[in-house]
Amino acid sequence: MFWKKKKAAKVTSKASDLSAYIDEASEIEGKYTFSGTVMLNGKLTGEIWSNDTLIIGEKGVVHASIRAGIVLVSGEVRGNIVGTDRVELRGTARVFGDVEAAVIVVEEGVVFEGHCRMTKGRAERTPLAVAVPLPGPDPDPAAPQRDLAVVTLKR
Repeated sequence: MFWKKKKAAKVTSKASDLSAYIDEASEIEGKYTFSGTVMLNGKLTGEIWSNDTLIIGEKGVVHASIRAGIVLVSGEVRGNIVGTDRVELRGTARVFGDVEAAVIVVEEGVVFEGHCRMTKGRAERTPLAVAVPLPGPDPDPAAPQRDLAVVTLKR
């Protein structure tokens, strides 16, 4: 018989895939950097940085700014989260801070107080307006300069 394997719909991890596991009895303060996949169920205060995967378990309490490739949150985060690939806020997550990533998933039941920003792919879109400086006399260097990247659009 031939068996076909189904692709997993969600990003999951097994205990054997973890590079490190920080349990609920652990408390870390400072800057934590890592490579691989880390599961955090303890308390961490400070800053987290990685290009890989961070999983914050249901018992995890993080008071830090987070920057990682993939961030999966089921616990509590107080601080901003930047995911270069994706950020998933799972059903039991409590996030108090801004989230920024190319892909953001917020499941039902999540407590999220902050701003959400989608990043990747924005440069591929055609801009609605382009600011072009008009020819004319040179502006007075002492006068305040207008930011040409900001254009007011009327509807």
